[in-house]
Amino acid sequence: MSAADTQPTQPLPDWAQAHPVPRRRRTGWGWVVALVIVAALAVGAWFIGEAIARDLVTKTIREQIVSELALPADHPVDVSVPGAILPQLIGGTLDEISIASDDVTIGPMTADITLQATEVPVRGNGEIDGASGTVRIDEEQLRTLMETVDQFPAETLGLDAPNLTMSIELTFFGISIPIAVALTPSAVDGGIVLTPQSLQLAGAEISADALRDRFGAVADIVIRDWPVCVAQYLPAGLSLTGMRVDGEVVVADFDVAQDVLTNPAQLENGSCA
Repeated sequence: MSAADTQPTQPLPDWAQAHPVPRRRRTGWGWVVALVIVAALAVGAWFIGEAIARDLVTKTIREQIVSELALPADHPVDVSVPGAILPQLIGGTLDEISIASDDVTIGPMTADITLQATEVPVRGNGEIDGASGTVRIDEEQLRTLMETVDQFPAETLGLDAPNLTMSIELTFFGISIPIAVALTPSAVDGGIVLTPQSLQLAGAEISADALRDRFGAVADIVIRDWPVCVAQYLPAGLSLTGMRVDGEVVVADFDVAQDVLTNPAQLENGSCA
């Protein structure tokens, strides 16, 4: 212990007594200034808490997405939660969540995925109000998917909005006859169906009936619908609702079951009948 520590503590001089200040009439402005200072401190504390809460919420959602989709830990996943977070957490529900991630593996292909959900319980113990999303795949990835469809000539597949295109050869008395087909994609019973929209024989338009009259049952391989089951690649809680060609990509729209947070079966992959 130093010598300074053993010295008695001397009281500080009373600055107010040594420097008397004339008394002034008290007014309401002092309270206004104090109120402004307190309000500023409260706002600062609010924003500090808000930033921490937002970071925690977005990180938690991102980690859940990475886990559920079996993505690499550093895979980019954008999470957006509009509005002030703290009141939503206090209320137990997030008003809106938007999620986006590119190059997500879905079965045999990769796709860009976006998802929007509303009224999401923060504790995962209730149903969401609603959720929907989109899956965007390019021509190459669509070709990879169509390689899983029996007899479909995936190597000839192309995009020509609003349709897909393909070409297929009919064999008639030993002669190969190429037919160009425009296919319209749609969502039917949770799966994809490609329906012939137009046919070309030797560069000229031809109807399905005319093609069948000319080639008989051989033409059935051309004028048939092409069902594409994707249920085995998606959680059962996702329902395909639309399919369209948008420029150089194909966009699939889907809805999410409201009980996806409370029913584990909704997170299991579906199956094709």
